Amino acid sequence: MRQLPLTQMEEGRSGIVVEIMGGIGALRRLELLGVRVGRKITKISGMFMRGPVTVQVDHTQVGIGFGMASKVIVEVKE
Repeated sequence: MRQLPLTQMEEGRSGIVVEIMGGIGALRRLELLGVRVGRKITKISGMFMRGPVTVQVDHTQVGIGFGMASKVIVEVKE
């Protein structure tokens, strides 16, 4: 298993959120979207360099800005 930011995850891969490196505002915003520590998350799409990242949490797809997505650390199986 390895840990990496959501922005570096390959499209179609799933993992478990292990850490959110941000302030209280970022934590609250992501929690409202369903992204929180311990949740399974699947990366649907993302731009090559920057831009929004689309993820699926449970049965819902949400878009997260590149900066915020880079603060979400996900553990994926090799």
